[in-house]
Amino acid sequence: MRMFNRMSLLLALVFTGPAAAKNEASELSLYSINTGSFVYHMTGNVGDYNEIFKNKFFSVERKFSPESKNSLLVGTMKNSFNDRCLSVGMRRDLMELNAKWRVKGVYAYTGEFFAKAFSDCGNHGSYHDFKKVTGIGFSPYIYHAIQYNPTTFFGVEAGIIAPDIFATSIQWSFR
Repeated sequence: MRMFNRMSLLLALVFTGPAAAKNEASELSLYSINTGSFVYHMTGNVGDYNEIFKNKFFSVERKFSPESKNSLLVGTMKNSFNDRCLSVGMRRDLMELNAKWRVKGVYAYTGEFFAKAFSDCGNHGSYHDFKKVTGIGFSPYIYHAIQYNPTTFFGVEAGIIAPDIFATSIQWSFR
């Protein structure tokens, strides 16, 4: 992933002119950061899940092009059993209601990865069930949400991770 900062924009402007600086800025506009996740298990909840704001979700998302409805996201979180997991998925904007409201879907692999930090992700729950069958501890995440963007660089969303987890998060965009 390409890192961007003000200095690279300034250097592009100084050494190659305004057109290159504009290209750097338009590349950055394809990225967003998702964080601040709140989760709540709506069924079977007897208080033993890692939830509310304790999942420490963080991801970086990149649209395929400025016009694309699809993007790739890579991130990390603590699952319902407080195990660190890697999450890699695709986002699709399913419907744009107007300039501020959209319906989106995220379809992701959330589970173990070869790095030690993610090695315990498959120890409990559905992650462990998949590990017994496939040898890899993971859980497919199917998430549908409605997102409200009060500005071009900030959005708030709420939705359901199938089958029964209510989730909200914040999206910061570089538009």
